[in-house]
Amino acid sequence: MLEEIKKILVEEFSIDEEKITLQAEFVNDLGINSLELADLVFICEDKFNVTFEEDDLHTFLTVGDVVNYLADKAN
Repeated sequence: MLEEIKKILVEEFSIDEEKITLQAEFVNDLGINSLELADLVFICEDKFNVTFEEDDLHTFLTVGDVVNYLADKAN
């Protein structure tokens, strides 16, 4: 799952792949703003065929938060 998220961040947001870790914070480490994070959510919803709960979006601070959320939805 992490590799797929990395691919999205590199291709869609031009983030340096080496910066993308489970602990990387979207705002502080990757420079992703709230609109870009919303775009990431939409891309993930399409790619992984899941629906993110709107109330959960504010909990996504790190790449790992999204990876874990997607893993939970997959189960």
